[in-house]
Amino acid sequence: MKILFKACILSVLICSSILASAQTVTLDYFFNRETRKNKAGEVARFHYLWNEQAMTGFSILGNVFKKEGFKLDSLETAPTVSNLKGSAVYLIVDPDRPKENPRPNYIEADHIAAISTWVKQGGVLVMFANDSANVELPHFNKLADVFGMHFTNEMQNHVIDDAHFEDGGILIRNNPVFKTAKKIFMKDVCSIDTKNGAKPVLKNASGATVIATSRFGKGNVIAIADPWLYDEYVNGRLPKEMGFENDKAAVDLVKWLKTLAR
Repeated sequence: MKILFKACILSVLICSSILASAQTVTLDYFFNRETRKNKAGEVARFHYLWNEQAMTGFSILGNVFKKEGFKLDSLETAPTVSNLKGSAVYLIVDPDRPKENPRPNYIEADHIAAISTWVKQGGVLVMFANDSANVELPHFNKLADVFGMHFTNEMQNHVIDDAHFEDGGILIRNNPVFKTAKKIFMKDVCSIDTKNGAKPVLKNASGATVIATSRFGKGNVIAIADPWLYDEYVNGRLPKEMGFENDKAAVDLVKWLKTLAR
């Protein structure tokens, strides 16, 4: 009986240790807050949500994070040093413009101060932009500029229709981050300028930077030119015969973020 009791206690302690060590990835629901009417005619949130299994959701990416040992969380309010404290990774995706949200929450000076302080203390910030016609870049860039990165108004990888998927293709060779994905799909994205120690991580065929990174204090910032890992393009409807590996890229990215997270 004593042996069984000790075994049970040990099991509880091990499980508690695993749960305590699980890192949290927090998805912003404040700067991106799109709504639409659902089938019941009710106004509901959508676009880049962890629990959204439609093509517009981040459910697949969320599952990748969970498989790598992360706990998923979201932040409905403005970021502060206090409410970011428990997060190892913080994702901001495609901040709203008035076209998408009549009352958008713009990234302001106090938000930038809180986020940069959190990063300096060891946080990992991931900024997913979009082409300039589909994201609010002016305020987003005020945050990105702090870390030596700037999203441009120049569109890259323009895809006019589904018959031209290859125009959104990027071949990957000997990349330190994307170790298994060899060909990815990123359509209608911006490019990223880097300075002050920020470095490109991935460039397209034209030589434009589409993913960049910067070390800031004890933390890291990753700028990505598009929210390209939502369900539609994690091989949700990409033609298999074209060999796109966004699903592998999602795993590669999350594993890299895991190495950066404290």
